[in-house]
Amino acid sequence: MTATVQPALDGTVPPEPVDYDTWLAAVWPHYIAAAATGKTFTCYSVADANKLPDPPNRKAHWGRLITLLEDKGYIRKVDWAPSDRPTTRHSGVRTWRGTAAARREAAA
Repeated sequence: MTATVQPALDGTVPPEPVDYDTWLAAVWPHYIAAAATGKTFTCYSVADANKLPDPPNRKAHWGRLITLLEDKGYIRKVDWAPSDRPTTRHSGVRTWRGTAAARREAAA
């Protein structure tokens, strides 16, 4: 059984989600570039500024991306900030800053 995708209000049909590895390869350079600036950022601010596509699993893959960046030493936790997008519970959002490793990776 195959599920159909409901068209958007403007009649367009969103593209089929790609697999995780393809999505990761597409968004990874944007996060390395953001980290290499040395400025504080949120996951959402980078995705929004670069109009990045959503991953196949929105609830898990954004967090996994940030975890990979942190585990590889490209970013570090800075603080909590008010959400930079509308939320139902006015939740805080983790802010991040790049490391020297991110600057080296971006320069390579």
